[in-house]
Amino acid sequence: MELTAALDRLRRTPFLLDVVRSADDLALVASREGGRQAVGILRRAIHDDENQLVAIAAVHALGRVFDDEADDVLSELLSNEHAFLREHAAWAFGGRLPRMDAVSRLVGCVVQAGFTGMLAQRTLQQWGASAPDHIALALESALISESEPGARSRLVETLGLVSGRVAGRALREIAANVGEQQDARVAAIAGLGDRRGDERALRLVREIAAAGSEAADSQATIDAARLALVDLGDAPAAIRFGDGLTVAQLFLHADIDRGLTRAGAGDNGGVATLLVRLGDALASLDGIDRVLTLSRGDAGVAADTLLAAEQLVLADHEFVPVPLLSEPSPQARSWHTRVAAERGIRRALVALGPVDVLHLRMADVGSMAASSVARELGIPVVFTLAPDPHGVIRALDVAGALTVANFGDVDEREHYWFRHRLVQRLAADAEHTVLFPRPALRDELQELLGIDIDSSPEQYTVVPEGIDLATIDDAILDVEARADGAVIDALDDLDALISALPEHRRGLPLALSVGRLHRVKGMATVVEAWASDATLLATCNLVIVGGDLAAPSPDEQSQLDAIDGVLRDHPRAAEGLVLAGHRPNDVVSRWLAATRLGSGALVGANGIYVCGSLKEEFGIAILEALAAGLVVVTPDAGGPATYVDDGVTGVLVDTGSASGVRRGMADALLIAARDEPERVAAARGIVRERFTVQAMATALERVYATVAENRRLDSMTLSSTGGAS
Repeated sequence: MELTAALDRLRRTPFLLDVVRSADDLALVASREGGRQAVGILRRAIHDDENQLVAIAAVHALGRVFDDEADDVLSELLSNEHAFLREHAAWAFGGRLPRMDAVSRLVGCVVQAGFTGMLAQRTLQQWGASAPDHIALALESALISESEPGARSRLVETLGLVSGRVAGRALREIAANVGEQQDARVAAIAGLGDRRGDERALRLVREIAAAGSEAADSQATIDAARLALVDLGDAPAAIRFGDGLTVAQLFLHADIDRGLTRAGAGDNGGVATLLVRLGDALASLDGIDRVLTLSRGDAGVAADTLLAAEQLVLADHEFVPVPLLSEPSPQARSWHTRVAAERGIRRALVALGPVDVLHLRMADVGSMAASSVARELGIPVVFTLAPDPHGVIRALDVAGALTVANFGDVDEREHYWFRHRLVQRLAADAEHTVLFPRPALRDELQELLGIDIDSSPEQYTVVPEGIDLATIDDAILDVEARADGAVIDALDDLDALISALPEHRRGLPLALSVGRLHRVKGMATVVEAWASDATLLATCNLVIVGGDLAAPSPDEQSQLDAIDGVLRDHPRAAEGLVLAGHRPNDVVSRWLAATRLGSGALVGANGIYVCGSLKEEFGIAILEALAAGLVVVTPDAGGPATYVDDGVTGVLVDTGSASGVRRGMADALLIAARDEPERVAAARGIVRERFTVQAMATALERVYATVAENRRLDSMTLSSTGGAS
């Protein structure tokens, strides 16, 4: 059979990424063959424990076989002992007609939460379009026996995605019940916000939003009701002035504010810094009237912002909170916020619109939600495309850490398959694609993503990221002024940290590393590289900037534990290690300048900057370090390899191991010790000439203007033809 031959080809395919990309071919063959025999062949492949990767491909191929026996197998998989098979079955069911005996199992997946719960919820939402009452009754039945608050809120949230009389009645009852658990009530109120035209829903939401009424027993329910009023159209919309564009950009996994006060904590990394600086730069251009930067935030603040939208019309760059109605979670574990993210993004874009262009970055739940909203509202999307997770899959494959035998187990945590498909969808739906500069860009995109950019060059634009050079220049002036007696608070803070070290460590140069405490950023690897080398240890102190040390997230705690392990093996290193925690961007800029120029008797001059990231698509912090005149240690792949002059302005190394970082630090300290003005000028010059945020904004303005104009012309064409195709 052709299906057997297709499976054999997948099993013989040497690279994991090529198997993932070829899975559609298997699904196509399965859809053509169909029938009991095809189901049997795929079922055997699914239960092959030695090849989890092909098993996943077989699950999705089975989803394309429209046969009762295929439904039976997929339904059984929803209760499989392997979580990766459960989640892929829940996903595959979304492309099929409702299967009533699978509904209860999908509801059970929602109760279990996590990534599988999100996929099951999405499938139930799709099935609810054709069988709303059946889905609603199943969810109501589950609520009767479920008392755990989180599970109840997820069930109610799913109920809010289902149309029809049964779901509407249930949502109103839960929303009005002051004895109901708060999270479930909030979910019900949010669900009522989706039911435009339902006068009973509108009256109830208005009553709850009226603080002091019997129905409003907590601030959370009041805030949820105020947001639902926005969703129901019971709030003023922003008034637009000017002919320029309104551009929206988002990163939901950060707490973004104008002062970047949370930079380096949790997922508040380089992207958060970039969006603040870039938004300001875009808003200063003649062709752009407003920039909306969306990130997670408080429900009450969001309600205050959107209910007074008409007062925001004159703001050039607005920071708009998107309430996710749950405790902040790391980016990789935020998939459960999909529904709240969609609602929050939709209400912001509608209330503060019209929006001409939405710029998305990263294959995460925020981009997934925003892409769906943009499609619904008819907003064109620009997508910044990077080979992630593709490059990670290939690297782990080559290293032997990811194999066909463990792919499913790893995929449970990292969701490589889903993210790969999400990148495909985001790229396909985008009106225009922005690319980072990379060595051999065309070859990498062809090899990793199967994209030939030469086939439609008008679809792609290479745009380097950029930094606000004025911030670094001001920092350098502050460090120089401090030498003349000026009081600079940021430098006093650095002095205080170094003063806490033993006396013999004071006056040494610094090796500075800035970023999130996440395994991808390699902070523990940097500490190991420095601590395990006697010469490095004697030559410099190591300052790690980033992370919430007072209340670390699980990812941050994992890195802190790894650093503790290094210090147990190398106890003397504790004398010269400073864990500074996250600091505002302006403070970090001054520490970068002090690392090169020194700070009194405590910090020696001619220190270095170290980036230990496993991957760095471009590297905002690296650019800031170069702009400060520092010698940088960076990954030898990705964006940095396009602008770091190896052996001159920095050292390119394999950051996948401590030995590579160790060599880079040693070489960088030797280069820095020569204190050559020509090297400093070259480092600062390349940033000034090519990588300012103003240059980035100008390049993106051209992209946005083209996309908006193309959409306007398409609309005119549709209007002139009466919408006919």
